[in-house]
Amino acid sequence: MRKYDFGSGRTDPGSFPTEALAEAASEAVHELGATLVNYPGDMGHQGLREVMAMRESKREGIDVSADHIALMNGSMQAVTLVAEALMEGPGDVIVTEELTYSGTIGAYKRLGAELVGVPLDEQGMRVDALADVLADLRRKGTPPRFIYTLATYQNPTGSVMPRQRRLELLEVARYYDAIVVEDNCYGDVHFEGPEEPALYALDDSPNVLYIGSLSKILGPGVRLGYLLARPPMLGRILDRRYDGGNSLLAAASCAALFRDRLWQHLAETNAILKEKRDAVFAGLEEGAGDLCTWSRPVGGMFIWIEFPEDVDRDRLMALCAERGIVVARGQGFHIRREDVPAIRLAFGFASLEAVREGVPLLAECIHQARVPVMA
Repeated sequence: MRKYDFGSGRTDPGSFPTEALAEAASEAVHELGATLVNYPGDMGHQGLREVMAMRESKREGIDVSADHIALMNGSMQAVTLVAEALMEGPGDVIVTEELTYSGTIGAYKRLGAELVGVPLDEQGMRVDALADVLADLRRKGTPPRFIYTLATYQNPTGSVMPRQRRLELLEVARYYDAIVVEDNCYGDVHFEGPEEPALYALDDSPNVLYIGSLSKILGPGVRLGYLLARPPMLGRILDRRYDGGNSLLAAASCAALFRDRLWQHLAETNAILKEKRDAVFAGLEEGAGDLCTWSRPVGGMFIWIEFPEDVDRDRLMALCAERGIVVARGQGFHIRREDVPAIRLAFGFASLEAVREGVPLLAECIHQARVPVMA
């Protein structure tokens, strides 16, 4: 029973624009007609690429070309395709945050990569530690194939890397001739405060790659993401693509939906998500403020909750299951699967009522999972 589903990063189902998307899909079918008998090609639907270029240009304040955007079957295809293109074989090193998205960890390990982690703080990946890691890898003769980072609304911690640190990261990467891959699938799920620039907007090198998505602003079921890369890197990565391209129908439907209403849609959905986030904060403060600490993200869908070592993680998950509470155990986000004393709470999918009821129950579970510490 999943009464309180705080497990995966999905947006509010009530905000899904069903009727608007149905109208857009009808428009797309008539627009495409018999062209649906053709393969989409490696780049994908021109109209959606143009809408995504507009999205990036407006947010970042620079000109972004649709010719540098290739549509993907969700952002995870871009995550894996980049690795397949840049890795030479099993054992190749990829540097990433010590805590990062569990799906990326699994994908890269299945490809045979060795993941080397960089510690985080409240401002994301620590660039001083990154420099030490890259220096050590150079001494060993095992430079990384690339650096993978979630610099904005980091998953699982929700941290945001400030502009100055982003510039420092790029400087360190240039010094060590390292490719940087930024996964920014939460970039438009923004609630308050300044928006930090994407790394590609700070550095026009082809060695800075960027991954975007529609999953977090619409839904993962549409399976649409994109890779933004400048030549010659774009061609190098697309040379590894063998799937015939992604759905023309899905892409054209989303292009018709978002061509004129993207920013209105974001304003509406972000307001709903912000109210849920604030309800999580209130519930944690009341029920676990004496025991836990948690991140306070200004965007994204995740809150990282840390608790004392005397909380039995197995017992906590069992107690949560008894009450129908689903959260993600911190261990799943650690590149070495260390059982860190933390959980990730995703607040987007559950109803506001479920958040208000479920978070206090989660706090009770954390208290009840504590075990006596032997002297």
